[in-house]
Amino acid sequence: FIYRLIKYAGARRVLFLVDRGNLGRQAKKEFDQYVSPVNNFKFGEEYIVQHLASNHLDTTARVCIATIQRMYSMLKGRELAVDDEEQSTAGIDALFKQPEPIDYNPAIPIETFDIIVTDEAHRSIYNLWRQVLEYFDASLIGLTATPNKQTFGFFNQNLVMEYGHEQAVADGVNVNYDVYRIRTEVSEAGAKVEAGYWLEVRDKATRARRDWQLDDDFEYEPAELDRSVQTPDQIRTIARTLRDNWQRDLFPLRSELPKTLVFAKDDNHAEAIVEILRQEFGRGNDFAQKITYRSTGDTPENLIRAFRSSYYPRIAVTVDMIATGTDIKPVEIVVFMRSVKSRSFFEQMKGRGVRIVSDDDLRGVTPGEHAHKDRFVIVDCVGVCERDKTDSRPMDQKKSVPLSALLQAVSLGNVEPEVLSSVALRLSRLEARLSDAERARVRSAAGGIELKELSRGIVQALNPATDRSPQEAESALRQAVKPLANPQLRELLLSLKAQKELVIDIVTQDRLLGAEYSAAARERAQGIVQSFEAFIAEHRDEITALQILYNRPTRAPLSFTDLQALADTLQAPPQLWTESQLWQAYAALDKSSGGNRVRGASQRRILTDLVSLVRYAMHQENELVPYPERVAANFRAWMTQQEAAGKGFTSEQRWWLEKMAEHIASNLGIEAEDFSYAPFDQRGGLGRVHRVFGADLTKVIEDLNRELAA
Repeated sequence: FIYRLIKYAGARRVLFLVDRGNLGRQAKKEFDQYVSPVNNFKFGEEYIVQHLASNHLDTTARVCIATIQRMYSMLKGRELAVDDEEQSTAGIDALFKQPEPIDYNPAIPIETFDIIVTDEAHRSIYNLWRQVLEYFDASLIGLTATPNKQTFGFFNQNLVMEYGHEQAVADGVNVNYDVYRIRTEVSEAGAKVEAGYWLEVRDKATRARRDWQLDDDFEYEPAELDRSVQTPDQIRTIARTLRDNWQRDLFPLRSELPKTLVFAKDDNHAEAIVEILRQEFGRGNDFAQKITYRSTGDTPENLIRAFRSSYYPRIAVTVDMIATGTDIKPVEIVVFMRSVKSRSFFEQMKGRGVRIVSDDDLRGVTPGEHAHKDRFVIVDCVGVCERDKTDSRPMDQKKSVPLSALLQAVSLGNVEPEVLSSVALRLSRLEARLSDAERARVRSAAGGIELKELSRGIVQALNPATDRSPQEAESALRQAVKPLANPQLRELLLSLKAQKELVIDIVTQDRLLGAEYSAAARERAQGIVQSFEAFIAEHRDEITALQILYNRPTRAPLSFTDLQALADTLQAPPQLWTESQLWQAYAALDKSSGGNRVRGASQRRILTDLVSLVRYAMHQENELVPYPERVAANFRAWMTQQEAAGKGFTSEQRWWLEKMAEHIASNLGIEAEDFSYAPFDQRGGLGRVHRVFGADLTKVIEDLNRELAA
């Protein structure tokens, strides 16, 4: 739509705003790959697209891609470190009670852009960032997969287009999902370690470990897991369950674990998960990788690229870096080992699995003839799919604001007393727990200033002398927090922040309580099945394909055209059912009841599978079997009958018969003109098959059409 606005609507320049550096690079890649339907030029060949990595704005660019924090800094006339663009802006604006106003900047006139497109509009339109959007005399367009009431309010309820998940699934743009629940004893109830046992205590900053013998019983709740207490056997139990069950329960026909994304609670939790996954799967370090802002070794960007387009890693463990926006189409398993309270954030995280991918692209990273993505699976290890979630924006209360958000707000110019006093208090607490070596590292990163001095300076600036003017007081505050503009110092402080120690419970042995598809998934599947069966019963006399299938004893032939018409009706609103969705629903119910009546759940669906679905729904069949399998079984039975009757076939005749059976499996029947197409044309087509079967050809075709499609 940006291309059309420029080419046909007279838009001179478009600003595309994102809220994280990685999303900007991803957007630039999409622009570069876009090919015009008008002249086959790529976007960048026809128009200049600039991805702002500095404060220099290319006045010849027709599209400028920038993070909202960079554009804010440019309008304020400040430099911005590249590192400050890498973390999401989610909730940062909530820390600004009265954002520092953006004054007119003659270097960037208000008419610079005609159109502003703001991505992730559920979090990029508030308070601090709103000023950027309203500075320019431009039309605003918001993009978000998870709009909330405040999003609608900002855009005056002007919903230009709504495209729901169900419609996207029906259109083949998204895939649906199932929920697989893993419950363990420790995850559900916590644990208790009796006095006398030894536990480990790890320093989060240095990774140093020491032993701790309990004088009293040590008890912890599930909410403390992987925050202040880590239980390796709980992580190991989940990892083993995934290792042992993914093929049996999730993807029976696959020979390789699909690309799997794991959401951890924090960086320490992510490291523990990666280490245990590597041990349990035993496939080397490349098999599982941590992708966070603190990834060691390769850069997060390179790790994301490898996860998206290379064989390894098979499993990526992240906290929130890949939670929103980042597009990794081959992901087919999303594992939640952390809980989420925000509905919007949860929907964004789920969205990492919904994107479709072509079979060729998928098999490029997940080899195997059955590698076809028609769904993904949420593996819920913490009950996140079962909890109510709020629709409010995060971080409305400063007391719960993490130090990382406070420091980022200060770096963006926030000198409000409530924010700075919180920063000073937390830095003071942190300083008291640092070793001499750690204090030296902070002093070096802060340009020779001790952390204690930095904290004291902020407090003194917050209590100015009475003879200071408001302008002088604000200047003093900005001078006091000036060292925090250094992203290296902020990163160091975050790596040393409270709680420095993590208790490692090496005593408790976890126990698996259950691993199965969730009740919600079963209820959803039950609803789909009941609606589908009610639909075909209601319309059995109206839709030609249903009329024929309901009256199969008459042996009236079902045409491919009639079947396609039925499929179109099922996929249209309000049903929005695809063959794959219906098959998965029956498979989920069958598995939850311990049955074995649904086969081929992981195979790619073809249109003729709809015949099997309708017959099964009508209770004409006791098993739900892919239509090609049913045709193949009928073909074997027909061949046995022919041989029993003394009718033998040459090897060439067998080839033709087998290919005719395959054609019937895909097309419901075969006619003389079909021999003009592959694979028949490669063996001489209609002329050759006439010579092979002679006068018997017509009867052979009639027999196969009647017996195989029965």
